Amino acid sequence: MNRKEQQHLLELIVNSSAKQQGDFTKTAELVCQLLREYFTASFVSVWTLVSKTDNDDFTADDNFICEHTLVASKIDEKLSHSSHLRQITIDPQYFNELRSHRYILSSDNPHINLVQTFSDYYQHHNIVTSIDIAIRINGHIEGVLSVESCADVNWIKSDIQFAIQCADQLALTLATRNTYDSNEQIYLLRNATEQSEHVVMLVNTDSRIIEYVNSAHEKMTGLPRATVEHHSASSLDIFRNTPQLLDHIISKLRNSEIVKGDLKLARIDGSEYWLNYHITPFVTEQGKHYALVSSYDNSAEYLHKAELERLAWHCSLTGLHNRSHFTPQLDRATDGILILIDLLGFKRFNDTNGHAQGDRLLIETARRLKHFAVSTNAIDVARIGSDEFAILLPPMLPETDIEQMIGRLYMNLAAPSVISREKVEPHPAIAVVDIKSVVGMFAPLSCADITLQYAKKKNGTHYQFFNEALLETFTSNAEIERDLHHAIRGREFELYYQPLMDLQNNQYIGAEALIRWNHPKKGVLYPGAFIEIAEQTGMINQIGEWVLETACKQLNLWQHKNVNIAMHVNVAARQFFSGNLYEQVWRLITRYHIKPKTLILEITETELMGDIRYAINLCHELAELGVGLAIDDFGTGYSSMKYLKQFPISKLKIDRSFIMDISSSHESREIVSAIIAMAKALNISLTAEGVETKEQEEFLTLSACHHAQGFLYSPAIRVNDFALFINAHETIQH
Repeated sequence: MNRKEQQHLLELIVNSSAKQQGDFTKTAELVCQLLREYFTASFVSVWTLVSKTDNDDFTADDNFICEHTLVASKIDEKLSHSSHLRQITIDPQYFNELRSHRYILSSDNPHINLVQTFSDYYQHHNIVTSIDIAIRINGHIEGVLSVESCADVNWIKSDIQFAIQCADQLALTLATRNTYDSNEQIYLLRNATEQSEHVVMLVNTDSRIIEYVNSAHEKMTGLPRATVEHHSASSLDIFRNTPQLLDHIISKLRNSEIVKGDLKLARIDGSEYWLNYHITPFVTEQGKHYALVSSYDNSAEYLHKAELERLAWHCSLTGLHNRSHFTPQLDRATDGILILIDLLGFKRFNDTNGHAQGDRLLIETARRLKHFAVSTNAIDVARIGSDEFAILLPPMLPETDIEQMIGRLYMNLAAPSVISREKVEPHPAIAVVDIKSVVGMFAPLSCADITLQYAKKKNGTHYQFFNEALLETFTSNAEIERDLHHAIRGREFELYYQPLMDLQNNQYIGAEALIRWNHPKKGVLYPGAFIEIAEQTGMINQIGEWVLETACKQLNLWQHKNVNIAMHVNVAARQFFSGNLYEQVWRLITRYHIKPKTLILEITETELMGDIRYAINLCHELAELGVGLAIDDFGTGYSSMKYLKQFPISKLKIDRSFIMDISSSHESREIVSAIIAMAKALNISLTAEGVETKEQEEFLTLSACHHAQGFLYSPAIRVNDFALFINAHETIQH
């Protein structure tokens, strides 16, 4: 039973983390604890010995002074034992006996005389039996394991052997900590190096001979170890094709510089890999110069990084560069040609044919642009928006016909394409900017954006060059943009109101709120002078919110005065699709107690088709709030009856372009009659815009058009004038 218990205790010591880590103090504490419990000893301690003489061979004639340092101890809880240092003259025979027999037992006859040295110590602590065991390393006594008892103990051979084994474990721990044998150090280091996945190499920089390389090098390069070790460093992959690099690296190492970096290399079999290397110089005690080379194959890391960079700088759909990559290059350009391309009607194509078809159209457009970029030696070609592309060309030679080149590009992009067995005719719009003509004054991309808007509005071929007229317009627009910021903060806007006439009852039943800008220098500005700029810059949302709230506040005042009219308010596309129009309208009709169906929001049919699903849902939500919805400028867009019938529309407004020539154009009269018939069939109210003559009014009245507005009745007027106008009309009627 004791044997098994002893084996178990030894395993605890051997397997302890303290022992494996070479922590002598903690291992000594563990040994003291286990032995005190096992032997029920009074006192177990571990001491280290430091001699005051260099003589390690003791003779009977020597007097030897030795310092005892207590490392660890355990004491019986019943005793008040103190750690008494054995600072006395010790008989050298005591150490000779420890060296020869490993232990001194106080009850053995041969040892009785030896322990007399400690008689005072034993008497003071009532110690009856003790055993001291040498902790030896290579024959040197480094310490003593002492087990002392206040009772008479019969030490049997197996117990003594067990205690010796514990002392051996302490010796091994001490040896691990101190690492006396330098050859063992080298062995351990080399063994660890051989297990490393990184290449480790020692190069004599004086002779340029590789004196050591571990096995990882062969795994990485395919070169047998024998062809590398003890050979010149110039045979390595890194220097095979660039021998001058070796001279450069050694020069840096001689200046005590650390050399590191990444290189793309080729193995003997031709396969490529990326090497990360780190070279540190050092000098031996003999003055020899060496370099410690650590390297590894980081191809996976490099390729992953390259893929991340590719994703960061490329459009995943088309493979072209993205806006993040293109913009910095454009910002650095001081010359060259910027081309901006947009696909007209792409959103509608996407909604009608599905996103998969839309993606294929973008991919085909990108393919054509890549071909153009290659043929013109373009600096870059990128997809910078959903359906927007950009090309940066180098400066053109004087004899280059740029307009002819852009014309060919336009025709190529507009050429029909077969996508999923269906013929598709793209509708590109192109803007061209000579960067040199605007650099230092305006951002080329901003100039291209303005130019693109003009290109979209052109008839026939939709491409436009940025010119002096556009530059003047752009300068004026930039000034308006700056002034708009002041106008929003300074409350320079005002609402005018244009009355809506009920043709059947000859009564004014509504007012359309129209914004005017009281510019401090230019006087009263109409929406055409600034609304488009406000839309492009995003300021339209702030302006639109102000218009809507001001109109609702005025409608509330009219309703308090029993003025029974509806308020029409225009909503821009950006405001309509902003995501917070519903919350804004709900807040306003709640705050101002707006009567149902008296607030009517107007939006053009083209804008309504921008995102059909979103628009349909929002229109239904607004209708549930009691808000009327009118399609402005009806007939000028490309809305589909398929979608139009899904909207909860309460009114259509016939565009003024059809009204102005109904007296002279048979086609206009037919179109207006058809719109009136359609509205009647759908039970939708109808308003004709731009009515200026009695003849126009008469035709509309006979055709059963519901309402009209225009200069025949009144232009848009200030709120006070509007009240006088309405009162005057009611007085005449009565």
